[in-house]
Amino acid sequence: MLTRLSIRDVVVIERLELQFGPGLCVLTGETGAGKSILLDALSLALGRRAGPRLLRRGASEAIVTATFELLTGHAAQSMLEIHGIAGEEEVIVRRTLAADGRSRAFVNDQSVTVGFLAKLGAALVEIHGQNDRLGLLDPGGHRGVLDVSGNLGDLVFETK
Repeated sequence: MLTRLSIRDVVVIERLELQFGPGLCVLTGETGAGKSILLDALSLALGRRAGPRLLRRGASEAIVTATFELLTGHAAQSMLEIHGIAGEEEVIVRRTLAADGRSRAFVNDQSVTVGFLAKLGAALVEIHGQNDRLGLLDPGGHRGVLDVSGNLGDLVFETK
């Protein structure tokens, strides 16, 4: 569960600290309120593609940090263990994006590849948008639902 999101120098956000409580969290607001910027920042922290357009004008580096609370048996725990990263109940992911387009990724203050961060991010967060109904047509999505319902996260990770 996402418990905290820290954003610095992303698009128009100079500095923002958000804390999330337990349960369902829904982002709502009028057009132009910044919902997409928050999701873009979270996506950056989770290893998705980054481009210089995310860097706030005049800033030298964007930094996004997301803190997650893990329940016992969460698939992310085995991913961390396999990669030798400490963390049982909490995982902190951080991504930096420099003005030259280079980025760095960290999990619990340990440097990781963006590829690993993306895999871990997929295990930590599921983001739904207005066109998500199209995901119903993706056979990979069907397989993912079956894997989750069968509690096969560890086995799937080991075989990939």
